[in-house]
Amino acid sequence: MAQLELKNVSVRFGGLLALSSLSFTIGNGRIVGLIGPNGAGKTTVFNVLTGVYKTSEGDVTFNGESILGQRPYYIFEKGIARTFQNIRLFSAMTAVENAMVARHCRSSNGIVGAILRTKAQKKEEAYIKEKAIEALKFMGVDQYADTVASNMPYGLQRRLEIARAIASEPQVLLLDEPAAGMNPSESSELMTDIARIKDIGIDVLLVEHDMKVVMGVCDHIICVDHGVKIAEGDSQEIQNNPKVIEAYLGQPANQ
Repeated sequence: MAQLELKNVSVRFGGLLALSSLSFTIGNGRIVGLIGPNGAGKTTVFNVLTGVYKTSEGDVTFNGESILGQRPYYIFEKGIARTFQNIRLFSAMTAVENAMVARHCRSSNGIVGAILRTKAQKKEEAYIKEKAIEALKFMGVDQYADTVASNMPYGLQRRLEIARAIASEPQVLLLDEPAAGMNPSESSELMTDIARIKDIGIDVLLVEHDMKVVMGVCDHIICVDHGVKIAEGDSQEIQNNPKVIEAYLGQPANQ
């Protein structure tokens, strides 16, 4: 099992403390939810884990190795993939081409093979396409394999972005607001698929404002507010935690 761990991580932007001594672990075959009000630091956590932001203090380890200061592509190759709050597909490429791009980190043939179109390169390209289509099928968008991404309905573009991440064969998948903009029916179907991601051996860290999705699919939930962890536990413990209620409602639970 993969293990991704934040150890007393702090992030400062000038005088603003975005994360303060934040620690938690992702792994052990679980779907972990990361919740909190707007501006709580959730996306900052994603950017730290994927090498986009540097930490001011603390460490980030993956399977016992520090990945602090590593480039995003290195972290991606190691097995940490992500989606984005705002869809970032290659809009002019087809669905299968989007998924094939994610397989680049698993390819072995270099630029010479690509230029000369060697037999080994053609064989690997066929394999990459096969694995890409498997990822599309897993997320239920394989029938759109040859459709240009920008021509797909919004909800299917969301699914395609997840399929692209899965195509890279990650050990940990970071999902940033995957249900954003989806209707209740689409969100419900997505919950089922997120659970299936865990079943194929990928650990998940989920940031999501739809509490029905979070409570319905997460094994463990962490709540942050102003960059500080204020609660951690299962869905029942989080729902009944006074600090969580206060963070979301803006007043103590007993008022």
